[in-house]
Amino acid sequence: MIRYTLKCSTGHSFESWFASSTAFDDLRDAGRLECAVCGGRSLDRALMAPRVRTARSATEPDVPAADTAPRQSLSAPSDSKLARLIRAVRKQVERETEDVGRNFVHEARAIHTGQAPERAIRGEADPREARRLVEEGISVIPLPFMDSKKAN
Repeated sequence: MIRYTLKCSTGHSFESWFASSTAFDDLRDAGRLECAVCGGRSLDRALMAPRVRTARSATEPDVPAADTAPRQSLSAPSDSKLARLIRAVRKQVERETEDVGRNFVHEARAIHTGQAPERAIRGEADPREARRLVEEGISVIPLPFMDSKKAN
């Protein structure tokens, strides 16, 4: 497996996993890949820094931590029923939640403890923080899309 940072012609970037470099090329050339943000089909690999192992990390196993483990990705034609459904879900989530941005973890805890009014919120949390919220009994659902304000 190989992870690539991909970039579309409008400048959006995102990561995805492929069986091999050839698999990426074949899928791209067949028009079966699209931007995870805008659905554009003109994609290429972005410049990526190699993973450099230090003397200390050389003794550690070369396995991604749970927080950086690969996530599933989806490629579907932008006019497909599935793509339309995902866009509809995104619009509904944006309509029915308050964007608290980087204050998500703090605000979720405040709502849970009754220090803030109960409401549906969305925002940013790194995987470790999100896991801690779940361990505390706070319901958190990762969203399968990027905030539209950050997508451009």
